[in-house]
Amino acid sequence: MSPPRLDVRNLVRRFDGRTVVDDLSLTIEAGQVTCLLGPSGCGKSTTLRIIAGVDMQDSGTIFVDGRLVCDTVFRVPPERRSIGLMFQDFALFPHLSVADNVAFGLARGDPDRGRRVGELLERVSLSGFGGKFPHELSGGEQQRVALARALAPRPRILLMDEPFSGLDERLRDGIRDDTLALLKEEGTAVLLVTHEPHEAMRMADEIALMRAGRIVQRGAPYNIYNAPVDCAAAAFFSDINILRARVQGALTRTPFGEFLAPGVPDGTEVEIVIRPQHVKIDFDRAGRGPAPTPVDGTAARAIVERARFLGRESLVEFRLEEGGAPMRATVPAVFLPKPGTPMWLMIRRDRCFVFPRPRAVA
Repeated sequence: MSPPRLDVRNLVRRFDGRTVVDDLSLTIEAGQVTCLLGPSGCGKSTTLRIIAGVDMQDSGTIFVDGRLVCDTVFRVPPERRSIGLMFQDFALFPHLSVADNVAFGLARGDPDRGRRVGELLERVSLSGFGGKFPHELSGGEQQRVALARALAPRPRILLMDEPFSGLDERLRDGIRDDTLALLKEEGTAVLLVTHEPHEAMRMADEIALMRAGRIVQRGAPYNIYNAPVDCAAAAFFSDINILRARVQGALTRTPFGEFLAPGVPDGTEVEIVIRPQHVKIDFDRAGRGPAPTPVDGTAARAIVERARFLGRESLVEFRLEEGGAPMRATVPAVFLPKPGTPMWLMIRRDRCFVFPRPRAVA
């Protein structure tokens, strides 16, 4: 069995006594796209710089195809690691033509230099642009030139640091898809840093969710979305509703009925997480008459506080009559009930998560 294309083990980096990367381990196979996802300041870009060789770790090792490229004593120079880099500002050379930018990482004596440049420009839909200069291109075109330049030397690994953040939002999805298709064709192992969950879900084969220098959860997009490790992980991918309650006899009581909390000690405060799209409104009763009988659980009566149309869906904000907790629901249509309207709400219990509430940091 061949080793991973990239193998990062127990990486640690400190600045002024503060741990920025904390015992981080990660593997990526050839042709795999992994997204290092997390909020700004969690250590994502520092991890990328260490892998690229432009920063040095305090401890830990990095292997490429099973070959050691860096520990705290031995260090292969960045230009010899077969690792490509692509940053959010594209970093194109303004005095070089598009063709010369793409060819920059290729040996001047390489007889296939011109063919490789032409091939890549065609694959990023920029044939005929070779003689232009960066200032003559749009942002999307500059991004594609930067991608072609990064791939020209056929790197084993491509590191991408927020590469689409400078693009107009209307262009991003198409350029992301084109970029992903090209990367898959090249068979390059990709580590993409982003703070946008939508981008990670769209591009990644695997997501590594990072927080405070550590990877807190890692898995396929579907799994990491539908089985979050904690409340903060769930909230990073979407808006959430939170109900707080205490456990008694492995059960916790809410306005929607009882939830199982196996293995959680009695008296522990827990958070029940419910995404707005999994809150269902009983339109027929609209708060009148007895509560409906859901298949799983109990309906809860709530009062509309505000409703807004968001283009593809409506967001309705409620206040539960029992306990007074806020609750939001999304409806895939125009639905704008007046504030003060009572309604019955039901939830998808199979889509709810129960987590012990984190202790407050003193």
